[in-house]
Amino acid sequence: LYNGTDLSSGINAEYGDFPFIHLCFGMSCAEDPEVLSQEAEDDEEYSEEGEEEEDKTEGDEVMEDPGVNLEDMTPLEREAYDLKVQLQAKREAVCDTSLFNEAQGAEPISVKIRRRRDLKGHLTKVYAMDWCSDAKHVLSASQDSRLLVWDTYSGNKIHAIELKCSWVMCCSYAPSGNFVASGGLDNVCSVYDLNDEDAQFTGKALKVLAGHDGYLGECQFLSDRQILTSSGDYMCILWDIATGQQITTLKDHNGEVDCLAILNDKNTFLSGSTDATIKLWDLREGMCKQTLMGHLSDVVDVKWLTNGYNFVTASDDGIVRLFDVRSDQEISQYSYEYPQAGVSSVDTSYSGRIIFAGYDDFNVVLWDALLGEPVAVLSEHQQKVSCLGVDKDGVALCTGSWDSYLKIWN
Repeated sequence: LYNGTDLSSGINAEYGDFPFIHLCFGMSCAEDPEVLSQEAEDDEEYSEEGEEEEDKTEGDEVMEDPGVNLEDMTPLEREAYDLKVQLQAKREAVCDTSLFNEAQGAEPISVKIRRRRDLKGHLTKVYAMDWCSDAKHVLSASQDSRLLVWDTYSGNKIHAIELKCSWVMCCSYAPSGNFVASGGLDNVCSVYDLNDEDAQFTGKALKVLAGHDGYLGECQFLSDRQILTSSGDYMCILWDIATGQQITTLKDHNGEVDCLAILNDKNTFLSGSTDATIKLWDLREGMCKQTLMGHLSDVVDVKWLTNGYNFVTASDDGIVRLFDVRSDQEISQYSYEYPQAGVSSVDTSYSGRIIFAGYDDFNVVLWDALLGEPVAVLSEHQQKVSCLGVDKDGVALCTGSWDSYLKIWN
């Protein structure tokens, strides 16, 4: 149609050489000799092109990704791409079943979880939290320029530290409970001594670790003497706190590194990045040992299970995924049929049977790791659930939100 006029007949007579697109609908067009002749020529050209493509790909054992142009690759890039495809083929070869298929006989579980405390004290968005090793105290960081240490039994604040930069994005509790650390858009990791009362009022840090060229995505203590940081400069750095010097610099990601998870052996850790990958590192060698893929967007949180072989991840793609380092791949995923909100934080119960996932839609969903079904939904927060964590004893869950509250559940 052109301006409501049927152009299927009498085109040349009425419009002469006017340029148009000939759209065929119905028998009248299909029987047009000119159209049939043109279609025959197009089919012949398409057939010849198809034969040429078959000649080009004949004998090529690597299945090409439609989104990758192999002709533009250098020999080294092509070799790396071929190795990547071979590795994926080996992963698929050992994936002979799924976790959900093997767990079909498992009994469903019922979870009774209650809110025990509301921790009120921050004035604006809570961005990060961390449990102390005593399973009693919680550290929280907010954009009100404060680090707060809470007694979760009483709900009282026992330490308050004024920060130099309000744009804090991460915090960490030292294993001994004597030190805390934080970092954010100031590009540095600040370590504070909780036993120094003057530092709490002045905001003076015990040590300021400067070396990153981007924001601090995460910081985690290995001990009172060492701390690991990740950053928007694509790097992770292991620091000596006493000297303030870098011990090891690790770089292999192609995007900002937003989350870390250190294994109990203190030699192995995971990092998640905006390049949608998770990498497994060995601090003794300073090298990346494995790269695991599956997410379609930024990986924003990662946590080990207590067995040391599996870990869970949270991503902006709205899916929680469970990985196994032995099979070098994802073994299950947890989401609604049509994810409507990103996952901002994740952790697991002590046994690993329950996965806690905090979402951008203000909810915390408890997933059955074996059956892949949600077993409970916590809807107490009024804004995005930005952080959550389970204490080392597996007794209590702490959730933090942009609504400025932290909540303790058991």
